[in-house]
Amino acid sequence: MHLKPLKDQVIVITGASSGIGLVTARMAAKQGARVVLTARNQEALRRLAEEIKGHGSDGEAAFVAGDVGEEAALRRVADEAIRRFGRIDTWVNCAGVSIYGRLVDVSIEDQRRLFDTNFWGVVNGSRIAVEHLRKEGGALINIGSTLSDRAIPLQGIYSASKHAVKAYTDALRMEVEHDGLPISVTLIKPYSIDTPYAEHAKNYLPNEPMFPPPTYAPEVAAATILYCAEHPVRDVFAGGTGKMVAMFSHFAPRLADKIMEKTMFRMQQSDQPEQAPQDNGLYRPGAGLKERGGRAPYVSESSVYTQASLHPLLTGAVMAFFGLTLVSVLRGQPRRWSG
Repeated sequence: MHLKPLKDQVIVITGASSGIGLVTARMAAKQGARVVLTARNQEALRRLAEEIKGHGSDGEAAFVAGDVGEEAALRRVADEAIRRFGRIDTWVNCAGVSIYGRLVDVSIEDQRRLFDTNFWGVVNGSRIAVEHLRKEGGALINIGSTLSDRAIPLQGIYSASKHAVKAYTDALRMEVEHDGLPISVTLIKPYSIDTPYAEHAKNYLPNEPMFPPPTYAPEVAAATILYCAEHPVRDVFAGGTGKMVAMFSHFAPRLADKIMEKTMFRMQQSDQPEQAPQDNGLYRPGAGLKERGGRAPYVSESSVYTQASLHPLLTGAVMAFFGLTLVSVLRGQPRRWSG
């Protein structure tokens, strides 16, 4: 399967007004991609498109405001991509929202609303993407979560939606491959990412929500997305801690339960009382053009694990080089290396 270089691509990005989607849009445009942006915040999208066009970027931008939970809204996005740029090469389903609270306390209405965005938004976008990519080929990239593999307390309905995204993406990938369609279907599973995620979430807890550490920069997830736009990848964790959590939960699920029961209720709440419980992005757009949330005490700007998982041959060659060098030094027989 051949995927185009970013500079030759038209990329649709949902959830483009903040967080990972916003960083991805800016990074893609800087590398020459033509981006088609969608989110509910029309003013933020307009300003972002003007920024991309006016700040010396090699890319171009179009935008259509809409709710990913509505299929018609995403069809308007696809129509605009075709009208402006003639095609779609990559579709990124990045829109998402969370709810903090015990499952028995969260209203069914709120739970359904979260699924409209997190799950049905992915379904709507994926169906439209496959329609457009089935002839010329391209990449469909769905943003799951570490919680696609491991549910945690106080974000139970979010965990459920991300489990559903994983199942849907895995099944769709098999159907696409069975039919011989030239489409790369990727699931990206970020760990805690320093975005406005917590402030956009609806909060049923008495204190302000926060990320369980460690926290990674949104650029880690965005760079992973853009790598997968150029290279077929089945799935990848954005942040090595996510892989560790998933593996531990797979091999010792009951022990993982007990550890999370002891830690996750505390680690997901700050010591500050909730200031504005009604100020969230579940039903209406949040503040736009904000990449980071700023609630994490420390943010890792890179992930060695993610880089290694995306470049296994290069990583193996580097490790072999240093391994041979170390052996030579320990033996007292330094070698000359060329090239």
